[in-house]
Amino acid sequence: MAAHPDRLAQIVKANDVRGRVHDQLDDEVAFAFGAAFPAVTQARRVLVGRDMRAHSATLCAAFARGAASRGADVVDLGLCATDELYFATGRLDLPGAVFTPSHNPADYGGMKFSRAGALPMGAETGLPELAALAGRLLAGEIEAAPAAARPGAVESMDLLADYAGYLRCLVDLDGIRPLTVVIDAGNGMAGLTAPAVFAGTAVTVVPLYFELDGTFPNHDANPLVPENLRDLQAAVVGHAADAGLAFDGDADRCFVVDADGDAVSPSAINALIATRELARRPGASVIHNLITSRVVPEVVREHGGTPVRTRVGHSFIKAEMARTGAVFGGEHSAHYYFQDFWGADSGMLAALHVLATLGRSDRPLAELAARYDRYTGSGEINSTVDDQAAALARVAGLGAELTALAGQPGRPVAVDRLDGLTLEPADPDRPHWWVNVRPSNTEPLVRLNVEAADATTMQLLRDRALAAIRTH
Repeated sequence: MAAHPDRLAQIVKANDVRGRVHDQLDDEVAFAFGAAFPAVTQARRVLVGRDMRAHSATLCAAFARGAASRGADVVDLGLCATDELYFATGRLDLPGAVFTPSHNPADYGGMKFSRAGALPMGAETGLPELAALAGRLLAGEIEAAPAAARPGAVESMDLLADYAGYLRCLVDLDGIRPLTVVIDAGNGMAGLTAPAVFAGTAVTVVPLYFELDGTFPNHDANPLVPENLRDLQAAVVGHAADAGLAFDGDADRCFVVDADGDAVSPSAINALIATRELARRPGASVIHNLITSRVVPEVVREHGGTPVRTRVGHSFIKAEMARTGAVFGGEHSAHYYFQDFWGADSGMLAALHVLATLGRSDRPLAELAARYDRYTGSGEINSTVDDQAAALARVAGLGAELTALAGQPGRPVAVDRLDGLTLEPADPDRPHWWVNVRPSNTEPLVRLNVEAADATTMQLLRDRALAAIRTH
């Protein structure tokens, strides 16, 4: 493509850079970001890593050339999961970039950035400045980041064993009962990291799609889509396994399946891990985003912790982790954040917590998770709209109708605009429900999430909110 800076607006997202390779994201763009990265991070040494997609290797190499051209030494981690990059930026106290579009289709490429110490680089923490400088370089404004008189050196470093050992130090699997666990890597990076993490433990891994293949010949590497869990669910039942784990393409998210093949909600996993971390750090704060099930803040309070509610998005979670000193944080999308992992997220570390709990109990995972099954959620429902603000305004006017549908006519409603619009009862002591609708930052969509104490109420609230959203 002709790498015009205007094109960056299409690929620079709130937390990373993603686009179709060649027509939106190519080596020229990657080189410009690499050349800008040392200046924005004030670093003379930077880390790079990549997922298994063929174009990730070329984008990574172009970025490394760009950084080296501005005098920065580059440490190339090679193939690595996103949370391994976070581990490296924390352990080595260096900024870095990993080349992956996560769960996006095979023709997409991407870049995720981290400041030194695994600190986030997103919409409010440096990504706009990085994109702006890269855009100036693409426009030919060489003075924006002049080439160094002496280019930096590029060296290779393999941290996989160190990464695996560090995770096992954080969660001890010694002494657990033997477990059989099916792991669906989706031909993504967990096919590399899972064998290293579970080697020598009491966990017998049944591998599913461990071959690294960025064309995703078996299914998309997005476990958030139920269709992509079906092979794992069948394998768990077929092998009489104790649990199943599904990772997305860059292995920073982990989804869990119980021995019956049923998916365990990420909110239940959040609550389970929160109890473990609060047992270790009594009274600590735990982060949850506003569309995580209300069971999470309830469980945190029940175990003596302080729940902290945030917007959706990993840069917001990481910022709150740093601000509050929270011991743990979680999202509905199966991102899990740990104070002991520099406040960054790790699907593999979350999996270890789940298996440590299961391995020290004589009860099945379904029973362990059932204690956190208090509400019924709709899941996220997207609607294409012409006017996002008007759609939110229509939902905002539903308060009286929603309380009536919930069987609580006249009950006062609280309106919250932390992230989009949330409606919920102002009196928390009565049966609870909530409705949240958020506008997409990149598409003409609004996203609806609903939760209630029972399925019938949830469906009534969901359908009324959808009708309001989709009114033309």
